[in-house]
Amino acid sequence: MSVAGVIIDGQGRALLIQRRDNGHWEPPGGVIEPGETIPDALAREVLEETGIKIAQSPVLTGVYKNMTGLIVALVFRCEAADGHPATGPETKAVRWVTRDEVNELADEAYAVRVLDAMDAAFPPAVRAHDGVKLV
Repeated sequence: MSVAGVIIDGQGRALLIQRRDNGHWEPPGGVIEPGETIPDALAREVLEETGIKIAQSPVLTGVYKNMTGLIVALVFRCEAADGHPATGPETKAVRWVTRDEVNELADEAYAVRVLDAMDAAFPPAVRAHDGVKLV
């Protein structure tokens, strides 16, 4: 299981990262480590990949299953509490993006996660994908 955080700024933009390993643009996140709670994993991953500490009130906006990779991702809309966007060991770049830019930069399977969080869908979206496209 993994978590991802979509941080929204005061202008309604989302913060995306460009991964060092594959160059893809997506929301910051990663695998929950053994013994780690979901909120702790979310806070750790976002901080490691963006340099931003998130507020303690993330909102679940979607559950996504990679049908080929067999991973379930929980995606949360987050608010920045402290810090400034910065790259880390796993991130090549960080960038605030508009709704239109999300679709230009990210594969459909990741863009929809960001767009669902930007919309703050309730109830949370439940979707499946093949690693790139929705199925």
